[in-house]
Amino acid sequence: MKPTHVNDQVDTIGDDALRGEQLVLRYEQRLVVDGMDVAIPTGRVTVIVGPNACGKSTLLRALSRLLLPESGRVLLHGRDLHQLPTREVARRLGLLPQSSIAPPGICVADLVARGRIPHQSLLRQWTDADEAAVRQALADTRLEAIAERPMNELSGGQRQRVWLAMALAQQTPVLLLDEPTTYLDIAHQLEVLELCRHLNRKGGRTLVMVLHDLNQAARYADHLIAMRAGAVVAMGPPHEVLTPPLIKQVFGINALVIPDPVSATPLVVPIGATTERDPIML
Repeated sequence: MKPTHVNDQVDTIGDDALRGEQLVLRYEQRLVVDGMDVAIPTGRVTVIVGPNACGKSTLLRALSRLLLPESGRVLLHGRDLHQLPTREVARRLGLLPQSSIAPPGICVADLVARGRIPHQSLLRQWTDADEAAVRQALADTRLEAIAERPMNELSGGQRQRVWLAMALAQQTPVLLLDEPTTYLDIAHQLEVLELCRHLNRKGGRTLVMVLHDLNQAARYADHLIAMRAGAVVAMGPPHEVLTPPLIKQVFGINALVIPDPVSATPLVVPIGATTERDPIML
């Protein structure tokens, strides 16, 4: 099976948790994405890779409804994302952005509890199920010991884990994570990625992540999307996408690709940069 390239047709709507059709996206009036088709398969871990400022985060903002496409549409399980009620979207689609600002003085547990807001209403206040969801999110991210500490006393890595816990407490079937390993040391990076894989394998969640580390992407992704200069270059399983020619095309480097001795997934070994560089997108 060959990876899907930019001019090929993406999968049918019925197989996709999220789908972008002919997306035209702008960032601060600059055209970033022009006519993109992209598919996020249901029940799998999708990782988006590409060089800095190629449009990865802009695409994720569009898929999460934070950015309205200039044209085209985003479908969530076959329904137009921008036609759905906000509360319904929040119950079905979670987002961990690159950076967030916590309210002054708020403690870890109270911030994580805000992930349950989409499940509240005038007729449904805080329940045992909400409490259990928060406790589980704190446990999954190993934050129980600091649950009562103020956010402003935490390290960058700890704060990142709190935001992840809030997204987990939301308990959405689809979760988007923009560089979730930012600010984390290597041990905590692997912990977060293992947790994401666990949520997918045991809970059936659809996960979409933006990652910079190609070898982490290859190890944890079921479905890989490679972007360059605001366009999708290829989509498919990591071993079909991460080939030396594509790595050169997308990242401007020469590389060997060998089997990882631990996971048997593709292991990218850079040889050196080429002279071909793309213009910077946002």
